[in-house]
Amino acid sequence: MSAAIGNISRQVESKLAPMSNQIETQIDVSLSERNRTTAFFRLILMVPMAIFIASFAPQQLETTNPAWAAGFFILPVALSIVFRQAYPSYLLAFNEAFMSLSTRVDAYILVLTDEYPSIEENEVVSITFPEVDPKALNRYLPLVKWFLAIPLYIVGVVYAIYAFFLTIFAWISVVLTGNYPEWCAEAVVGTIAYWNRVLGYALLLVTDEYPRFSL
Repeated sequence: MSAAIGNISRQVESKLAPMSNQIETQIDVSLSERNRTTAFFRLILMVPMAIFIASFAPQQLETTNPAWAAGFFILPVALSIVFRQAYPSYLLAFNEAFMSLSTRVDAYILVLTDEYPSIEENEVVSITFPEVDPKALNRYLPLVKWFLAIPLYIVGVVYAIYAFFLTIFAWISVVLTGNYPEWCAEAVVGTIAYWNRVLGYALLLVTDEYPRFSL
């Protein structure tokens, strides 16, 4: 995992093989001199952004739809690829921007940073989509990718539980000492990056390359 260590932060990014055709995630994690007050009240402070994120969800979601995918344009992209072998640029731009926004909110909720998530892009979180060539994508895979990704979902749930307990430990550390353990940061950021890759493959359909199971 490449990283740049500063006085109070460390850039943690997903570990991908060279030339990997996957979504890359990088988060500038604050490790020291943390704001213990805002960390203590984090669940309260994040409510406005949680409401903002939820406002992107369709007003009438079927119970079978995954709530964590609400907000992304999924079905229009799938239909475009299957029937026209095209990925409309405006849908791609929105999905990338929304994933960046969601990741900024995740980084704040999980106490990785004290910077309140901005509506526009910032330097704390960087999401990089692979170069999308619709003509190179298999036009029929969108019909089954959600199914092929089931093993990824299962492993991802295990990672999410692990990251949850690490976040509790890190939150206690920040509140009591003002420091975020670096080993916790790598695992939590890795989990966020893992789920971003899974979403990129199974739902956002930006790649046909099957994501790896490791963080």
